[in-house]
Amino acid sequence: MTHEFKDIVYQAKLNQEKGIKNVLATIVDLEGSSYRKPGVRMLLSSDGKMVGAVSGGCVEKEVQRRAKSVFETGVAKIMTYDGRYRLGCEGILYILLEPFTIEETFLDHFNSCLHNRETFTIISSYKKEDEYIANIGSLIKFTSSEYSFSPSLDRSTFTSHEIFNQKLQPCFRLLIIGGEHDAVKLCKASSLLGWEVDVITSAKDPKELSDFPGANSVIGASPELVDLSIDNDTAVVLMNHNYVQDLKYLLKLKELKPYYIGILGSSKRREQLQNELMHYAPDLSDFFLDTIYSPAGLNIGAITPEEIALSILSEILAETRKKAPISLRKITGKINA
Repeated sequence: MTHEFKDIVYQAKLNQEKGIKNVLATIVDLEGSSYRKPGVRMLLSSDGKMVGAVSGGCVEKEVQRRAKSVFETGVAKIMTYDGRYRLGCEGILYILLEPFTIEETFLDHFNSCLHNRETFTIISSYKKEDEYIANIGSLIKFTSSEYSFSPSLDRSTFTSHEIFNQKLQPCFRLLIIGGEHDAVKLCKASSLLGWEVDVITSAKDPKELSDFPGANSVIGASPELVDLSIDNDTAVVLMNHNYVQDLKYLLKLKELKPYYIGILGSSKRREQLQNELMHYAPDLSDFFLDTIYSPAGLNIGAITPEEIALSILSEILAETRKKAPISLRKITGKINA
């Protein structure tokens, strides 16, 4: 959800510069089930445009209509949307609509938080009552500062009203090591998920940022000299098409403990890599070996570079969410229980 909120913040800033007002819509509570859950947000602009979504597309027009009073008065309110009789979603949404103002100091702290890959918190006050109008709203808290979204927010509502508290983690990061056609496809596909994508290509054949649509950075480097930055929300995919290069990067990665290491190639190549790894690093832990997925991807019959990218991303997502991939039609009850 961090990447969705990032898009909202940047668009709101652009709107302000053009004199366009913003209202932020946040699902703060839910009774029953719904397509999207508490914590999803949408930006409404006074020119009628929207960024993000709070449903699969069925609720947005109603939210836009109900937000008109917030544009006019500058006072936040709660709206409810009962999908049981309209959509068959079996749920009631409670949506906070509040004025959304971007301060320069807030933007500086927000950008710093994203760059440093830090967690931040958004706290919203609300009341489960349709058309409840008051100086309710949201606070965003960074490590050493906090900001309110709405200038009219009364902070006492955080002790006298219900509270929705949400921690937003850094955007999931994918490090692609390789610069060929299949790496470009993986980069493009993963950026559509909102992942932060960094690419390392060969120092002998460096590429430009423009060669990788959706990438955050592209550098040409060798495994011996490159400075790898890895955290607990980072997956790595080796796409060098070069056995020696893959082995060198694996030896470098063994101390960094990424969440996932995917490697292109056959199962025979995997066994050869593991044997060589144990030869050069006999103290290698089972934990590190368990993070290596080779051949990378789920067995979905992928053939083309685009399909292989889908296969790899699906495996990373399944491992991140701790889900065993199965067909949803085999599930009874709630999908995300």
